[in-house]
Amino acid sequence: MGYKSFIAKLAANVITPAIYQEQKNAIAIQQNIFQYLIKNTAQTDFGKQNNFSSIKTYEDFKDAVKVYDYEDLKDYIALIADGKENVLWKGKPLYFCKSSGTTSGTKYIPVTDLQIKEMIRAARNSLMLYVAETGNADFFNHKMIFLQGSPELELHGKIPTGRLSGIVYNHVPIYATANRMPSFKTNCIDDWEEKVDTIARETLNERMSLISGIPPWVVMYFEKLKELSGKQFIKDIFPDFKVFAYGGVNYEPYRKQMEELIGFKIDSVETYPASEGFIGYQDKQNETGLLLNVNGGIFYEFIKADEVFADNPKRISLAEVELNVNYALILNTTAGLFGYSIGDTVKFVSKNPYRILVTGRVKHFISAFGEHVIGEEVELALLNAMRETNSSVAEFTVAPQVNPEVGLPYHEWLVEFSKAPESLNRFATVADRILQEKNSYYKDLRSGNILQQLIISPLKPNSFVEYMKCKGKLGGQNKVPRLTNDRKVADELMAFGLV
Repeated sequence: MGYKSFIAKLAANVITPAIYQEQKNAIAIQQNIFQYLIKNTAQTDFGKQNNFSSIKTYEDFKDAVKVYDYEDLKDYIALIADGKENVLWKGKPLYFCKSSGTTSGTKYIPVTDLQIKEMIRAARNSLMLYVAETGNADFFNHKMIFLQGSPELELHGKIPTGRLSGIVYNHVPIYATANRMPSFKTNCIDDWEEKVDTIARETLNERMSLISGIPPWVVMYFEKLKELSGKQFIKDIFPDFKVFAYGGVNYEPYRKQMEELIGFKIDSVETYPASEGFIGYQDKQNETGLLLNVNGGIFYEFIKADEVFADNPKRISLAEVELNVNYALILNTTAGLFGYSIGDTVKFVSKNPYRILVTGRVKHFISAFGEHVIGEEVELALLNAMRETNSSVAEFTVAPQVNPEVGLPYHEWLVEFSKAPESLNRFATVADRILQEKNSYYKDLRSGNILQQLIISPLKPNSFVEYMKCKGKLGGQNKVPRLTNDRKVADELMAFGLV
């Protein structure tokens, strides 16, 4: 046993009980965070305009502060960019985190030193929980790779700005930097295909033990490694590779393809980092859901997903959540974001401890006919169809076809298969059956002959990569939306050709 793995095991045995103790005291911790946030925002521009000095209770807070999105905060962000202090949070943020917005173009989310510390702590916690559960700490002795955005920063106004992964790169604890790959120079390459090729060449002969990244981009890396090495499996290239860490998308649709590339079923560690804060992390290999990061400087609020677009939706705190209900996630943070809707939906699968599943995006659904099909339902239908037809999927998206040339309207699934099923109709039949089982509105529309069975449109290999490339969003944290309520993404993808 190497000294790093020995220290990691000792640390895991101390840190893990503390994490579960936080879960037991979650409601009290959340209340303390709430009071801290109100107190430290009272003298900011946002605090004064919303009368924070008079807020004593959560009910007072809901009366004072509405639910915001990025569009509502753009004037505040502009003031911060100009160098003004005490706008949303005391002082100035260390960074702006740059992320893509659906209506706002590029979003600039303030990130403070407190948030950076909490993000590092949460990332550490995810690995400590894994070590405590499995006893596997050997990966600390070898190389670790993080497929991420460039660590180079630019200025937005007077504030250093970059992608979240690039910002965090500059704050990785010293004990982890010696094992980290790729090199700084390689990480700064802008062109994603060139970057993946360079990373593969740089790491090909290293002892990689932990690999982290968004699954579709890790698949690109693995395929490049196989091409360069001539070997059949990643396990033959990296025999020490034991842990795959990921976040940002549901791993399940990619799991079969990943395991076929690796050559065995690998342990995985899921995290839920966002530009606005680190929200959750996996604690068990065989338990569903992520531990909510209840002591990460975030006060959480929730709105039932089917009420989120109502004029006056009911907001609740962690103390009031119910199991198996889809909620829009609302954050209040140490960067001065209050009542801030990040656009994700979650549901609780446990309250002891608090575990969540990320079920989709508030604006990523299909309800062209009133069915309100969400990402979780589509992904479950996809997994069942893959399982029953012995196929695997590289990437997919779903859109409504409201005005077909022939027949009833339908949901069109644009799928890039890594292993195509023998029968596309069988795949579609299974997926449609599961979707009906999970969504009663969709079932009613199918049985009422309003919709016909969903249709699978198989796309040529690399269609999604080429689509993302033409959009300037290849690699990093960028993802293709799983569901859209219009045809824009679907029609643009169709231009790359059907199989």
